[in-house]
Amino acid sequence: MLEAKIVEQDFWNDPQEAQKVLQQLKNKKDKYEKYRELHQHWEDLKILLDMAMEEEDASMEGEIRKGVERLQGEIDKMKVETLLSGQYDRNSAILSIHAGAGGLDSQDWAEMLLRMYTRWAERRGYRVKTLDILPDTEAGIKSVTLLIEGENAYGYLKSEKGVHRIVRISPFDPSGKRHTSFASVDVMPDIEETIDIEINPNDLKIDTYRASGAGGQHVNKTESAIRITHLPTGIVVQCQNERSQHSNRETAMKMLKAKLMELKEREQKEKIEDLKGDYSQIAWGSQIRSYVFHPYSLVKDHRTNAEMGNVQAVMDGEIDLFMDEYLKKI
Repeated sequence: MLEAKIVEQDFWNDPQEAQKVLQQLKNKKDKYEKYRELHQHWEDLKILLDMAMEEEDASMEGEIRKGVERLQGEIDKMKVETLLSGQYDRNSAILSIHAGAGGLDSQDWAEMLLRMYTRWAERRGYRVKTLDILPDTEAGIKSVTLLIEGENAYGYLKSEKGVHRIVRISPFDPSGKRHTSFASVDVMPDIEETIDIEINPNDLKIDTYRASGAGGQHVNKTESAIRITHLPTGIVVQCQNERSQHSNRETAMKMLKAKLMELKEREQKEKIEDLKGDYSQIAWGSQIRSYVFHPYSLVKDHRTNAEMGNVQAVMDGEIDLFMDEYLKKI
């Protein structure tokens, strides 16, 4: 059906729609090709097993077992990808991290989460772009917003939305006591420019300020950073990554549209706080996942009960287990 659309005479009359159809066709072909590769791998293993049994050659057992394990891993990965069926699951993602209760510890924790998600994205071949960051002069970051570009980025990262809790010996406490700190993660899809969301200019409060992150002398000399507040909902978005105020404004408006789209799709909810992605209580009792460094090593997701004992591996970006279990549950 998609291939039939491509050969229609008026196909390129709407370039944006044409590109969308071409991308859909590519995605379907990629899935089919992946299935063919897995099927061929299975056939090769069957032949190898038949040969080993016929010749009574036990030396092939190790190779066959490794092949089966690799195949099973690829099949499991493909199964999880079939769960990404939401309207925006294929999109890139905009991920924000905010330090919560815990002072310097929570700001340090927010920076650790920034590293974790950056490592996870790099493992998957995604591109990470910092849209906004507010570092602290003493330690860590107060907040950061990232654009994570790549197919299915939002589909996977939507599982991370919520409060994340860390338990460890505080590096900022001279007495060496154990501390509990919190940070919130918010995720929304990177939506297309053509999305139909009406915004009344009178509902916006737009502020400019000097960028505080990396970027050389230019960002510190001009008030190129943009903060937009949507007055009816209280949603606040900001961007300081681009060199020009105009570019930052465009990106911030795109982020605002994504947040309003989320509100629109879930408008049956009673409380606006549940929708706009702001976690007013970034503290005890509201966490979706706990990362325990002391007195033992454990990461546990409280929604799915998925656990991993190697907390350092998780902090290095190995969080697929938690994402997969969440996708299987929803």
